[in-house]
Amino acid sequence: MFLKKLILTSAVATLICSAAFAKDCGPSGQSIRILASDFPAIHAVAGTAEENCAASASEFTRNHTTEARQIMNAALTPNPAEYTSVIVANSTLTQLMNDGLVRPLNDLVEKYGADLPKNLMITIDDNIMAVAFMANSQHLFSRKDILEKAGINSIPGTYSEMIAAAQAIRKAGIMEYPIVMNMKTGWNVGESFNLVFLAHGGEFFKPGTAEPTVNSAAGIAALNTLKALVEYAHPDHLTQASNETQAIWEAGDAALGIMWGSRGSVILDDEGSSEQVTSNTVLSSAPSVKPGGIPGATLWWDGFTISKNVSDAEAEATFAALASSLNSDMVAANNDDAIWLLEGFKPGAAAEGVSATAKGGAVPYPMLPQIGLLHNALGSELSEFLKGNESAEKALADVEAAYVTAAKEKGFLQ
Repeated sequence: MFLKKLILTSAVATLICSAAFAKDCGPSGQSIRILASDFPAIHAVAGTAEENCAASASEFTRNHTTEARQIMNAALTPNPAEYTSVIVANSTLTQLMNDGLVRPLNDLVEKYGADLPKNLMITIDDNIMAVAFMANSQHLFSRKDILEKAGINSIPGTYSEMIAAAQAIRKAGIMEYPIVMNMKTGWNVGESFNLVFLAHGGEFFKPGTAEPTVNSAAGIAALNTLKALVEYAHPDHLTQASNETQAIWEAGDAALGIMWGSRGSVILDDEGSSEQVTSNTVLSSAPSVKPGGIPGATLWWDGFTISKNVSDAEAEATFAALASSLNSDMVAANNDDAIWLLEGFKPGAAAEGVSATAKGGAVPYPMLPQIGLLHNALGSELSEFLKGNESAEKALADVEAAYVTAAKEKGFLQ
């Protein structure tokens, strides 16, 4: 079982990169090829690495795509791999490690990372497998002007309050579909279930085993809560992920949203929206089941890995380039794009939702080798329930059956 310790902190007292280190791009004439998700903070890190080190590389390419999770294993399997680095999060690191596609970084950290704080090192069985640089979580976005227009004078703190607020907004004729959530069929549906399941006190597996326990009272309660929420979401919610929900919010067509904290800065800025939307958007903790309960969220980190199936020289150049970007100058230029785990970060309005969610006791997304299989089963088997075509019990039984089949194939279950 993979074990990991990471202290998420927004203030690091250690200098991240000196000016001299920022210029050290490792072996020259190497190919640096980065695969990453498509949101501002990731662009900031990879873009700074390119600015620092593209001149010394034979090529420097970046593929920012919402499909990174789906393509990364296939892209890193050939030898040589298609990419020299993938920027990952909790779940995607285990996804790559399960197939042995990323290399330990201990020697590279020793050579190029003397100034990198120890708390950024994602260490598994004494091997550094990734270097983290930001924290993330889902949380509640609210339009206070619309809530007030519907007669609601406080930001919802629980799912019941959120649903009641949506009902009031609809009843007042303000919006027919006031809620947005990342509910696209597949990974996003699975993650939305995870959030509500954890808030209900659910456990994914029997302790110390890979046996699933989502078909439980907590699982049924979570599905019923999720169904109540999407009653107030747009009929196309099963096609909507982060880019779509952000666009709906910025267009002023939603009043309550459960979205990623990494979208906070682009929603609050003065681009792509209106002053009415941005000035009235409030970022707060993810909702809980009961007042003061566990927030319905998972805490995440994002960081970079180095591919196993590339030359040592390419690995070294890629690590040096990405490490060179983790400095206070990059943070200052992109302060509001992330909850940076780096020196110089100054938490602002965009960080309030993630901060409140973490302080409320939200739990990290589990770094277990089998969690991806369960997540995939949730993403593929819950849509029929959400469409009203089967019961919660049937949907969760289907989830566990699909997971058990996959887990046996992978050797997690006998």
